[in-house]
Amino acid sequence: MQKTIKSEAEFKGIGIHTGHKVKIKLKPADVNSGISFVRIDLPNRPKINIRDAEILDSVESPRRTSIRKDGARVETIEHLMASLMGLEIDNIIVELDSDELPGADGSALLFVELLEKAGIKTQDGPDRIFQLREPIWCQGANGASIVALPSSEFRVSYTLKYELPYIEPQYVSLGLNTDVFKSSIAPSRTFCIEEEVGDLKNEGLGRGADYKNTLVVNRQGKIVENVPRFKDEFARHKVLDLMGDLYLSGYKVKAHVIAVRSGHFLNIKIANKIKEKIMESKNAGIKPSSKSSVGSNVILDQDMIKKIIPHREPFLFVDKIVELVEDKSAKGVKYLSKDEYFYKGHFPGHPVTPGVLILEALAQVGGVLMLGKKENLGKIAYFMCIDNAKFRKAVMPGDEVYLEIEVIKIRTRTGQMRGVAKVKGKVVTEADFMFSLIDV
Repeated sequence: MQKTIKSEAEFKGIGIHTGHKVKIKLKPADVNSGISFVRIDLPNRPKINIRDAEILDSVESPRRTSIRKDGARVETIEHLMASLMGLEIDNIIVELDSDELPGADGSALLFVELLEKAGIKTQDGPDRIFQLREPIWCQGANGASIVALPSSEFRVSYTLKYELPYIEPQYVSLGLNTDVFKSSIAPSRTFCIEEEVGDLKNEGLGRGADYKNTLVVNRQGKIVENVPRFKDEFARHKVLDLMGDLYLSGYKVKAHVIAVRSGHFLNIKIANKIKEKIMESKNAGIKPSSKSSVGSNVILDQDMIKKIIPHREPFLFVDKIVELVEDKSAKGVKYLSKDEYFYKGHFPGHPVTPGVLILEALAQVGGVLMLGKKENLGKIAYFMCIDNAKFRKAVMPGDEVYLEIEVIKIRTRTGQMRGVAKVKGKVVTEADFMFSLIDV
């Protein structure tokens, strides 16, 4: 069953990055309401529920996890989110009078103590648990990766490895129930390298940090003015951050998560992929209005898309198809990470997604629509022409591009379609396409 807290609990502290003073109050919440942050210092006391919040990217919010909605934001939520996941709390209201949660001692102990002081009670609603059924993964720079595998429990295996001779590699692998979290993960503290401190301060980070709430490692591999709680405390803290980021899905996940050198950027990418799988399982696909050769419940991932169109990485620009109505329309999605290869050369100082690639993404959705029919399987769809192409708004790293195709006219060998690409509901690119089907 779902859980919330029995009574209110509050705490005053300082944000570890902003240095702003903050008072937080934890309050019980109704069943099925989820986790909400309320900025009581702002007009109209805006509420940010994690279910519909925007997760800020690592450029706008580096080295922490932050969320935003309607201009209001809350910084550095990962330690509290991990505590909520570790203590299996589903519904709670977090009021705060500043923009960042308190850093406390750099671990999650404060939040665990506050939650247990408030008491935890069971609610009349089924627990929000998601059992992963198939492997998913993400890859980052410098060998960073994260994989989630089906499992009967929630387990994290983390490998920490820096290219620094004075920080030994660390590895931790734990099945994470409440007791294990409280004893083995919650006390682990955030850390940094001593030679980073100056640059972080210049970037406006770590203004509330000191040797008590941050483990600082010098070039001799020693922790400055502090003592570690675990010999592998750095890796354990990475697990803490990972738990907090995964709980942004709003579900307790049964999976074995294997991470190598991952941080918030990759953690959030895998959390988003898990969230997609949750939505797919809840909706059981989107039924088309007529029969389709790809099945009556249609949500296509990249592996299924590759069975229909011949495109492959790095020139496959559709991550999934979310709707497919035979001979009428199709909708797809492309997630643009900051690591897309074309950003390295396309306005590298101010990366912008090339407009022609958005057109190509729209065309690929159209190709799925045409080639998904049984009589067209195995054929190739070629462009014949593009008309009325317009680029209305720049598409940036981190954007989610929704690709909508509507049939104008379709014949045995040719098709005319209208394509519209949107970001956050606003049209960014549009064009008319004509295809020709060729036998291979």
